[in-house]
Amino acid sequence: MSPELLIQGACASITLRRPEVANKLLPEDLSVLRRQIDEVNANPAVLVLTLQAVGKHFCSGYDIGEIANSQNEGSSFGEMVDAIEGCRAVTIAAIQGGVFGGATDMALACDFRVGGAGSQMFMPAARLGLHFYASGLERYVTRLGLDMAKRLFLTGEKLQAQAMKDCGFLTDLADGADITVAVQQLQTTLAGMAPLALLGMKKHLNAIARGVQDRAGIDAAVQATIASADLQEGGLAWREKRRPRFTGR
Repeated sequence: MSPELLIQGACASITLRRPEVANKLLPEDLSVLRRQIDEVNANPAVLVLTLQAVGKHFCSGYDIGEIANSQNEGSSFGEMVDAIEGCRAVTIAAIQGGVFGGATDMALACDFRVGGAGSQMFMPAARLGLHFYASGLERYVTRLGLDMAKRLFLTGEKLQAQAMKDCGFLTDLADGADITVAVQQLQTTLAGMAPLALLGMKKHLNAIARGVQDRAGIDAAVQATIASADLQEGGLAWREKRRPRFTGR
């Protein structure tokens, strides 16, 4: 079954639905995921997007039998992952079990990665004889550091949950195997932030990590928040010790 998009107010989710093959991605899934990201980007109400999956594992990556078809310009696996990184909303990867191969890059493209006791990951590219694509190598290096990227790519080492957290692959590690509460708490926290500041800083932090800082764009975003009604509301709510009611203006 194709990935399923669900939008509920400020929170959206994309669910992978092939548990019988550990949610392996097929060629037709790439365009579906791109369209779903476009739909989220076009919906100004959505602040948070969660990538999740049914079954034991998050995702086993791309079908190795279709790897030659994963590099086509306009529909490549890397372009799909780049679209996830560039999503307007803040993104969460809910990694309840294994995340393997190219799916590890999908997770790294997300702003947050929540795992549990059953989480594990490995990158078998060298074992399979495949050189990984440029933007994926860059994400590994910028998120995890050069030495860890070499360790994972060049040895194919499998990491368990605590090691994933220790190296920065997981940003959050839930107690036990059930990550539902941890994911929901993070969704609630993010959805409660001021949209202009939240989405603007997400965008510019990712650009800084890629070495393409837009100083003028950052300055403009700062000024937009200074002039916003949300900044006034945030200060008032802080003084009144209540939850702010942001409008995105």
